[in-house]
Amino acid sequence: MSVATATYLVRRAAQKERVRILYRRALKDTLNWAVHRHLFYEDADLLRARFETNKHVEDPDTIDRMIADGEVQYNKWRHPDPYIVPWAPGGSKFTRNPAPPEGYITMAEKIMTKNLFFSHAKIKIEVIYDCSSNQSQHPLCVIQKQVKADSGHCRGSHFSVLCILFFL
Repeated sequence: MSVATATYLVRRAAQKERVRILYRRALKDTLNWAVHRHLFYEDADLLRARFETNKHVEDPDTIDRMIADGEVQYNKWRHPDPYIVPWAPGGSKFTRNPAPPEGYITMAEKIMTKNLFFSHAKIKIEVIYDCSSNQSQHPLCVIQKQVKADSGHCRGSHFSVLCILFFL
């Protein structure tokens, strides 16, 4: 492949990408302007037809000029207050969750205190007790040693509450 051909292909790929991005932005912005969905469908069909009419243009300079004109026209007609999904960045609910109150019991604490496990649970909570140290007389370490001896599961110096509850 010659350098000229490679340059042409790279330029065409960049143009296709710019056209795709322009079309998607314009389509999303059309949805912002439409009051009802059936009006959006009509506007989307007209927008698609405008892009389809210039589909077969081959001259790269003409294509660049048409893309630039389309981007200018899109920026001119952008919606001043576009719809943003409430929980997305910039939405009305984004980062509105308050901090949990003091004394809030985490899921790990609930599990450890109430033993709310079923055999199909997929939650794995690492416990901080290091049973390989000399202070391995903690009740959870003793249980871990028994579980290791009985089933061979829960390997490692740290163990999970999940393994203990499943194999007791």
